Amino acid sequence: QVQLVESGGGLVQPGESLRLSCAASGFTFSNYAMSWYRQAPGKEREVVAYITNDGASTNYADSVKGRFTISRDNAKNTVYLQMNSLKPEDTAVYYCNALFFSGDYKVYDYWGQGTQVTVSS
Repeated sequence: QVQLVESGGGLVQPGESLRLSCAASGFTFSNYAMSWYRQAPGKEREVVAYITNDGASTNYADSVKGRFTISRDNAKNTVYLQMNSLKPEDTAVYYCNALFFSGDYKVYDYWGQGTQVTVSS
């Protein structure tokens, strides 16, 4: 059974930091590219950060570049999102996503249940 379980969300003040974790199970984690998405109330879900299956390459939304860092530990089947210098506009539900394109053109796309991040003074 495929599972992605996010943790680490919470309420913080502007300028503070949080580290999100996403623990994966039920699939070969090291084959999958991983991403963090977020969705604020009344807004569409947007990609925040992306990391390749081997961790060699990362990409970030312009709004979080220089503040957020995505990383992964394939031995622990876990992906992380270190969020520094948090702003009120970072408030959202953060979701973990796993993505794999197989050789026979199938797409494997899994989502976690989300974790709430609230940045407020």
